Amino acid sequence: MTKFKKTEQILLSGGEIINPENGNRQKNDLIIINGKIDSIGNFDKKSFSGDVIDATGTLIMPGLIDMHVHLREPGREDEETIESGCEAAMAGGMTAVCAMPNTDPPCDKQQTVKYLINRAKNELVDVLPIAAITKNRAGQEITEMAELVKAGAVGFSDDGSPVQNTDVMRRALEYAAMYDSVIIDHCEDPYLFKGGHMNEGIMSTRLGVPPIPSIGEEIMIGRNIHLAKYTGGRIHIAHISTKDGVELVRRAKNEGVNITCEVTPHHLVLTDEALVNYDTNLKMNPPLRTAEDVEALKQGLSDGTIDVIASDHAPHSIEEKDVEFIAAPFGIIGLETMLGLIQTFIVDKGILSLEQALNKMSLAPRKILNLDMPKIEKGAKANITVIYPDKEWTVNAKTLKSLSKNTPFDNWNLKGRVKCVINNGLYYAT
Repeated sequence: MTKFKKTEQILLSGGEIINPENGNRQKNDLIIINGKIDSIGNFDKKSFSGDVIDATGTLIMPGLIDMHVHLREPGREDEETIESGCEAAMAGGMTAVCAMPNTDPPCDKQQTVKYLINRAKNELVDVLPIAAITKNRAGQEITEMAELVKAGAVGFSDDGSPVQNTDVMRRALEYAAMYDSVIIDHCEDPYLFKGGHMNEGIMSTRLGVPPIPSIGEEIMIGRNIHLAKYTGGRIHIAHISTKDGVELVRRAKNEGVNITCEVTPHHLVLTDEALVNYDTNLKMNPPLRTAEDVEALKQGLSDGTIDVIASDHAPHSIEEKDVEFIAAPFGIIGLETMLGLIQTFIVDKGILSLEQALNKMSLAPRKILNLDMPKIEKGAKANITVIYPDKEWTVNAKTLKSLSKNTPFDNWNLKGRVKCVINNGLYYAT
C-alpha cells in the first residue's frame, strides 16, 4: 500500500499556483497545518520545522477529480477495492473519485451508499457514490432518490445498463430535479448494441467482429435531450464517443437544455484501427470509434461542448481479459494514465490549454455534481494536486497501483507526472 502521512506541518516550496478557472498563476510557497492552508508567500525552507516538499518546477492546483470510476467493491474485490482504487487515484493525481453503482450488490440502497463512504473515511481520496437510477439497475422502478441523496449519493446512473423505458427515465429526471441532482446516462440502444463487440465500420468488417453501430449511442442521446428539455431535469452523457453525438449535445446546449457530457482519454487518442491485433485491452464500451469521431471529440473539447474529462476506470482481472476478443469483457483501467494522456495528446497538441484541461478534471465535474470547490487561499481546507506538467515517464502496467493491469497504454511515453496530492488532512508525495 502507498503510504500517506498526516499534514501536521507541510511546506510546499518553489511551486507555481494555478487557477484552472481563470488561468491566473503565481509563484508562491504554501504552508499547510493540520489539513488547512495556513500561509501563502515566500518562506525559508531551511528554518521550517515541519515536512518540506520541494515543488520546484511544479504546478499547484485544486485537487483533481475523476467523476466516472468503477471500484468493484462490493462484489469483485479481486479486480479492485476501495483501498486499491484510492491508491491508483492518488498516483494519478486525484483527490476525489465518483464510484459508479454497478457493484454486487448494486448501489441502490442507503446502506450501500453509507458502506462506500464509511470504507473510504480514512482515505486521502474522497469516494463519492453515484447511486443507481433504478432498483437493482433493472430499468423498471426508480430508486428511493431522496434517501440516497440524504445518505450521500452525488448523482444517479445505471451505468452500463441504460434505462430503456422512456417513462422511467422521465420520472428519474423529474425526481432528481427535486434535489438538483444529475442523471448520468450510458447511452446505447440495447437492441442495436446486442451482440456487438467493436465499432461498426470498415475495421469490424475486415476483422470479422460483430459490430456496434454509432447510431445506437446517438439515438439514446437524442431521447435524453428531449426528456431533459421536457422535464427541466439535468442530464449528463457519460463517455460520449461519436461525431453526431457531440453535435446533438452542442445543439441542445444552444437551445438551453440542462445537459453536460464527458469524454475519456482513450476515446481521444485511439481509433478502431488499433484493434487490428484483437488486443482485448482495447475493448471498451463505448467502443473505439473512427478517426473522424476522434476529431469531432477534440473539437467538442475545444469549443466547450464537452464539459468533463473522466477515465471510466474499469478494472478486470488478467484471466478475464486473456481470452478471445469476443469473450473478453469491456473496459480498461485509466486513473493513473489520464493526466499523462491529456497533457501529451491534448494540451501539447494545442487542443486545450493546460488551464482548460485541468478545469475539465477539477472544477467542472464538481460544478455538475454540486460539490464544494477546492480553493487555494488562506484558511481553506487543503485539497490540492501538484504536478510536473513537462516531466516525462513511461507507463509500466506491472507497477500501476490498481489491482488490475488491463491498460492499452503499457510502454507508452507520456508527459505530466504527479508530485503530490493533499486532502482530508493527509498527503502523499512521490
